Amino acid sequence: MNPIIHVENLCKQFGAFVAVDHISFEVRQGEIFGFLGANGAGKTTAMRMLCGLSFPTAGTGTVAGFDIRTEAEQIKRHIGYMSQRFSLYDDLTVFENMKLYAGIYGLSKQQTAQNIEEKLAQLDFTAEEETLVGALPLGWKQKVAFSVATLHKPEIVFLDEPTGGVDPITRRQFWELIYEAAANDTTVFVTTHYMDEAEYCSRVSVMVDGQIKALDTPRNLKKQFAATSMDEVFRTLARGAKRAE
Repeated sequence: MNPIIHVENLCKQFGAFVAVDHISFEVRQGEIFGFLGANGAGKTTAMRMLCGLSFPTAGTGTVAGFDIRTEAEQIKRHIGYMSQRFSLYDDLTVFENMKLYAGIYGLSKQQTAQNIEEKLAQLDFTAEEETLVGALPLGWKQKVAFSVATLHKPEIVFLDEPTGGVDPITRRQFWELIYEAAANDTTVFVTTHYMDEAEYCSRVSVMVDGQIKALDTPRNLKKQFAATSMDEVFRTLARGAKRAE
């Protein structure tokens, strides 16, 4: 099976600063791929290139079969994206937020109604569809944001530090949504600096100073670095970092 994401020597420079330094990797369909690194490691910059939001300085790549250099608009139609800030409108209801994004994704009226009904039922949020998003607890906002990002049933969903600022129990509940998406053959590409979340991924890469320093399953990485946790693996790799967080 062809990889759903394929990257070779991808590079992004801002003047003399190399934010992403010639990285290469593949992601398989239905995989939960963890893209780990401290703040400033280059993971968000790399994700933006994969989402068609930033043009690479060098290197090549495809996402869902589309070229990141020449087919950015096609990529955007086949992916979902969720940032740490959630991209929700607090002054709109849960239903209105979903309907708005359904329009942005180009869903028909029938698809919009059906997909929103499915998402509300999945979250057990049917009774909250007329609640303003601004009135929801943070953990509920997080779940709504994930539902919005996957409303159009994308092949890949990109999650950029989606669990920042929430408590461990809410983070674990959010990962249950990720597991469910992957079980339905959606590829999940997630950046995080929480090393315990790496344990939930199919495979993880660890970025340091713009480069991928390790890439494998959590089990194999812990074995490779004689570590008992992914936190130990990360600390071992990050010791040589030259960039400030």
